[in-house]
Parts: sequence; structure tokens; C-alpha cells
Amino acid sequence: MFKGSIPALVTPMRDDGTIDFAAWDALLDFHLREGTDGVVVGGTTGESPVLDRSELEELVRRAKARVGGRMPVIAGSGTNSTAKSVALSQAAEAAGADALLVVTPYYNRPTQEGLFRHFTAIADAVGVPVILYNVPGRTACDMLADTVVRLSHHPRIVGVKEATGDVARSEAILRQARPGFIVLSGDDPTAAELIRVGAKGVISVTANVAARAMHDLCAAGLEGRHGEAAAINERLIPLHKALFVEANPIPVKWAVHRMGLIGTGIRLPLTPLSPGLHATVEAAMVAAGLTLD
Repeated sequence: MFKGSIPALVTPMRDDGTIDFAAWDALLDFHLREGTDGVVVGGTTGESPVLDRSELEELVRRAKARVGGRMPVIAGSGTNSTAKSVALSQAAEAAGADALLVVTPYYNRPTQEGLFRHFTAIADAVGVPVILYNVPGRTACDMLADTVVRLSHHPRIVGVKEATGDVARSEAILRQARPGFIVLSGDDPTAAELIRVGAKGVISVTANVAARAMHDLCAAGLEGRHGEAAAINERLIPLHKALFVEANPIPVKWAVHRMGLIGTGIRLPLTPLSPGLHATVEAAMVAAGLTLD
């Protein structure tokens, strides 16, 4: 169910920071047309730290209604508080999420035992699948492979988004986790290589912009056409890099705006892409084969 190209969707906002739900519907339609295999709502790229619970619930409800079962809707429901994560996860489930993407607790730096208990508490409290999310470069909290393997035995913890870019680490998880446990890349540049060694796809920033190309990359890799997947990835490397010239999701929101899909809104403390970087991101979009107005 959770495989292929799964963009961590940007959250469309007006200039005053309010959510543009009409643009949200149009964005979902775009991904349906482009072959996207699933969507993450309210993840890091969707500005999760500045969304309130009611906004996440409405985004999930509208996504679920719009895609009509044609792709899974995964809700980002992790915080650095176990109790708050449980409540947010239950709310996202009630709003219709097919699964939950739960990031490691940021800032408070728990032990590996603390991580095990945190994720177990969340998975015990819901009835939908839970995907772990490890992104130590952003959270200052690294969930080690042994902890992921241990958590893989929980019946509702179905996989991990591994965003370290460390292919060997993901290989270790795949070897040791329970049968059927999935690994999804959280690092666009290494996604094709991770699929080659057994991952089922990518939860992607780049797929917000190059949706069809990322779908094709994943499809090729999952079908064993690894040379083709690598060639697509090579073409996308400048875009992968350009989408991180400032903190995510600043560049990707500008790029999706440049495609005419959303407005320019973004919430503080993030600010719009620096004007001096517009040409860099645009050139990478053109190099990736995207047609701009």
C-alpha cells in the first residue's frame, strides 16, 4: 500500500498565512494526474510545526475526499511530546488518514529506550498503520537501526522513512526487521539506490515539483530497471540540490508557486525564498525538464 513516489506535500497558503484550501484541492488533482502514488499531509515540508490540530484535520479530510481512495493519505502526526503525538495521531485517524508518519521527538533528545516507548505508545493508541520517521539532521535525534528493528515487531508499525541517506543503515534494517516491514527513502538523491537494495519508494520533497519523474524513477526501480531509475535520478540531481538552497520547505514552496499551483504564502519563522536564489531554483527546474510559463 505504501510504495512508489509519495510527496510530502507543501501546504498552500495565502500571503497572510491562512491555508488556501482551493489550491489544496487543485494540488491534489495535479498529483493524481501526474501518477503520484500517495501523499503525506502535514509533514515537515507541509510546515507541520506551525499547523494547528484543526488545520491538519481539515487538510486530511479534504485530501481523503479528493483522492477518493486512488492513493493513500498519510498524515504527519509526530511532535516532541508523546501525549501530544498520541492526541494528534488519534485526531488524524478520525479525520480519515490511512496511515500516520511520526517523526522522532526533536529538541528533547530522548534515549533509544525513550524512542521505543514513545513510538509504542502512539502505535498502541491508534488503529491505522504507523510509519516511523528518522531525520536526525533536522531533529538532533537519531533513531538507530536496532531500535527500528525492535519497533518493527509492533503489529501497527509497518515501516520507516529513513532520511539519513545512509544506504548501509537501511540495508541493515531490511535484513533484521520482521518480514514485510518496509523502508522508504527520505532522501531524494539516494532514493534510487535505496530502492535498488530493497526500499519500496520515497517520501519526497522533489516530487512536489517533478511529480511524474519521481513516479517514473520509483516505478523503474521497483520493476528492476535500475539503470533507468539511475538515469532519471541523474537528471534530477540539480533539482534535488536546489530545493535545499535554503531550509525546506522554503525553496520547494517557491518552485510549486513558480509552476502556478499555489500562492506565495509561508508562515513565520520561515520566510519566502531569497530573491537572489530564484534563478538557481528556476534553472534546476528547467534542467529537470519541467515546462514553466
